[in-house]
Amino acid sequence: MRRRDFLTTSLGAPALFAKQRFDRGRISAITDEIARTPAGAIAFVRQYGLQWVELRGVPGGRESYAFLPEAELRSAAREFAGNGIGVSFLNTPLLKFTLPGTVPARRRPESEEERVRRAARDAEMFERRMEDLRKAIRAAQILGADKVRVFTFHRVEEPRKLLPRVAGILSEMAAVAEKEKIHLLVENEGSCNVATCAELKTLMDLVPSKWIGINWDALNGTSQKEVPFPDGYRLLPKQRIGNVQIKGRSLLEEAQRLDWAAIFKALVKDSYSGCAGLETHIFGEKQIQASHDSMLEILRIVEAL
Repeated sequence: MRRRDFLTTSLGAPALFAKQRFDRGRISAITDEIARTPAGAIAFVRQYGLQWVELRGVPGGRESYAFLPEAELRSAAREFAGNGIGVSFLNTPLLKFTLPGTVPARRRPESEEERVRRAARDAEMFERRMEDLRKAIRAAQILGADKVRVFTFHRVEEPRKLLPRVAGILSEMAAVAEKEKIHLLVENEGSCNVATCAELKTLMDLVPSKWIGINWDALNGTSQKEVPFPDGYRLLPKQRIGNVQIKGRSLLEEAQRLDWAAIFKALVKDSYSGCAGLETHIFGEKQIQASHDSMLEILRIVEAL
């Protein structure tokens, strides 16, 4: 049976994941964090016997998979498939900019000239958001993914007041995604208007479309003093979770360590059927080694469940 014959669930997760445990077959990794080249990322995945990757930037380059030319996307898709690797999630930068007419709460000092340039750039990105969405959807389809990451614009001083407007924009995008059978997953991101699980819950209530879900990055809410688990997790609408991401610091650093064994068990109990992807996010010369150390820790945890 071909890999794609397994595909279909409520949030697009492979049906083979609908089982009562988390194991190696449900672990993924963002390729531009685990290697400096696409070949290196594939070698990493094969080394640990994984079946899935998440895609964001092309390893070693500056291009985003979401916006690559179709010929390059098809070449990448063939290379992954030829190595028995599926794409569990396509991370994009969609809506990760300042919503025109708003003022970001935290920004570096900038001159008036810089502010004008930034505002013009943000306005341009806002105007082409639907075009960029369609490009990202097409990329996901070529790569064999059915879940695409989106954000909620750069964070303002009172983000909850802005969420109804964000919800309206996402609803417009959801209508496009629905026609293409692609789920848009909102990531909680500290620099954006949805950073915590509580904010995710509020936004999901405002956007009831089943084509809008959650990419839960457990550590990201700590920027707003959130306790990710169990406090934050308890608030999430579990049926809307479509992907989970694991920061390396939550595995390797005592001060930020999370109880991933307990989280995996809770996810299974709550019928989560998708992947958990490593986003190492420990940069510099130590990044690749930290990726190996993080993956070894993830596998140690899931194999002990």
